[in-house]
Amino acid sequence: MVVLTKENFSIRQICESGQCFRLEKLEGQEEVYGLTAFGRHLVIRQKDNEISFDCPADEYENLWKGYFDLEEDYEAIIRSIDEKDIYLQKAAAFGNGIRILKQDLWEMIISFIVSQQNNIKRIRKCIDLLCRRYGEKKETADGSIFFDFPTPKALSGASLEELYACNLGYRSRYVRETAICVLNGGVDLDAVRVMGYKEAKTELMKLCGVGIKVAECVCLFALHKTEAFPVDTHINKVMKEQYPEGFPFQRYRGYEGTLQQYIFYYDLTGGREIEKNYH
Repeated sequence: MVVLTKENFSIRQICESGQCFRLEKLEGQEEVYGLTAFGRHLVIRQKDNEISFDCPADEYENLWKGYFDLEEDYEAIIRSIDEKDIYLQKAAAFGNGIRILKQDLWEMIISFIVSQQNNIKRIRKCIDLLCRRYGEKKETADGSIFFDFPTPKALSGASLEELYACNLGYRSRYVRETAICVLNGGVDLDAVRVMGYKEAKTELMKLCGVGIKVAECVCLFALHKTEAFPVDTHINKVMKEQYPEGFPFQRYRGYEGTLQQYIFYYDLTGGREIEKNYH
């Protein structure tokens, strides 16, 4: 067990922010969440600013500290926001516990292919079905069962009918063809991991079903290219309403994607609480 005190960290907000689909609140337990990633299952508990990671210290140091981006100073990012930009000030204050996760590249490719024209609740169900049907079954030290994310080989062997049964709809073909492409070396994921943002984005778009928005999501949430700024319906609406002359990208170079998450989360949830508490 690793326990630490951390500002600007909310496991609830991270879970609700739409970047990770296998982090979930454990039923009947307040601020206790389960995460399956990189072939492991982690339980995270939080009370105020105290966070507990149910894992050995070396696992925390080697995996989860980086995964949750715990060495980044998010308060400094928030302080850098233009004081005249009231909308962005509110969005960052509302979602100040969000962190940009460093997730598995392959999992993010498939997850964001599945996310197209979809909602978070349904995406979670689709990913869970894929993992249960095609992922390796594993067991924690206490006997709990979980499923690893399916490999390219496992998904390439699935028929379209089987993938449709996982509620993927038209995305079934994208998932299967992407798995075949990666398995056959059409896109080398090891090479993508060390590419710069623009080069990685271009390479990812060679995959079936990966357009600009999906590629940018993968760059942001797997490769930690925080200059990526994915634009979906939520972000597009905010850009038109709040930034008709364009978002000030130059001011925030290098962490545009972090601000995108604050905006996305604020718009997605309606920003109800902050209107009561801000200022």
